[in-house]
Amino acid sequence: QVQLVESGGGLVQAGGSLRLSCAASGRTAGTLAMGWFRQAPGKEREFVARITWSNGSVYYSNSVKGRFTISRDNAKNTVYLQMNSLKPEDTAVYYCAAKSRARNEYDSWGQGTQVTVSS
Repeated sequence: QVQLVESGGGLVQAGGSLRLSCAASGRTAGTLAMGWFRQAPGKEREFVARITWSNGSVYYSNSVKGRFTISRDNAKNTVYLQMNSLKPEDTAVYYCAAKSRARNEYDSWGQGTQVTVSS
């Protein structure tokens, strides 16, 4: 099991920036990739971005491509989500998740951090 702790959420005006962090601990050696997801009120959780732990390969949802950047620091077991040009529709609780090699699915989740973008 991997333990994940997110930080960095907050309130920002439209057009502003925030950087989220996700610190991983526990059995991180079995992690294939790390992802960011978000859930807005009344909506289903949606995929935002992911990064492969070994080679840093990244993938983004179309809604954030060009505005958000996911990165990792292997030495610190930390993943970041740099969010620029934020829009009110980016308002959501953002979750960090770890995909394990054993199950090839996101099976460890953080508690979430609130991001609110005002217009």
